[in-house]
Amino acid sequence: MKPTLLILAAGMASRYGSMKQVDGFGPNGETIIDYSINDAIKAGFGKVAFIIREEFAENFKTIFEPKLKGRIETDYVFQSFDLEPFGIAEKVERAKPWGTAHAVLAARNQVHEPFCVINADDFYGYDAFKKMADFLTTEVADDKYAIIGYQIDKTLSDYGSVSRGVCAVDEAGNMTEVNERTEVYFKEDGSVAYKDLTGEHPLPNDTRVSMNFWGFTPAVFDQSLELFKQFVAANKENPKAEFFIPLVADELIKTGTASFKVIPTAQKWFGVTYKEDKPIVQKSISELVENGTYPSNLWS
Repeated sequence: MKPTLLILAAGMASRYGSMKQVDGFGPNGETIIDYSINDAIKAGFGKVAFIIREEFAENFKTIFEPKLKGRIETDYVFQSFDLEPFGIAEKVERAKPWGTAHAVLAARNQVHEPFCVINADDFYGYDAFKKMADFLTTEVADDKYAIIGYQIDKTLSDYGSVSRGVCAVDEAGNMTEVNERTEVYFKEDGSVAYKDLTGEHPLPNDTRVSMNFWGFTPAVFDQSLELFKQFVAANKENPKAEFFIPLVADELIKTGTASFKVIPTAQKWFGVTYKEDKPIVQKSISELVENGTYPSNLWS
């Protein structure tokens, strides 16, 4: 059974100013999602499921269905504010849904095979998709999941500090925890460091970080559902609280329910958060087209 690609695309992109999920970055208006799906097809994925708000559905279908027809099966998962499908009777007023792990839970009735989860607005590269596809077809189990571990120096910006989830990895290659570092940057000599309240600290350039590229079996739905119910109960008065995938991973690791293999990649990652990021991403994709990694017209 071929694995499925789940794409987190329900966000409103408030910092970007428009729907960056469907904005054009390639030479023929290709979205970042287009490149992810193209890499996933080559790597052996059999289906792509877009996790979106229901009001985005027609827009997404208009953009992606003509390109993907005959290439890969497509599906649409709707993330909403309704808690009743999760066995929660309470009504909680919020401005946006409950976060990335809640988005994954929304797919529980539509995904029945091993799957990976990625962000819609991040470029991950073929190497990451190939390694994840291999893991999902040969190694994954209900107590053995994975995360793609990017080299920290392949994820940083030349234009200032960023936040990164730094993976602690044991001798077996499994993640023991993710530490959020909120001010990570290149020093003048090209080395990497981060700052916290105690000062500046060096990080090896090949330190592994999470860019939200996870691999699971459908068992994670039941494993995370009770955690979500507990999270809602504890945060019903906090309209900005979000149920993130790393929260689930941390709990599964701590309880011994599942391990997370850190799959290393030297692939360069880039993403878009602000409108100012667009020309940088366009330049990065243009370079990949020029060196032959991708054709100028991705779906021709």
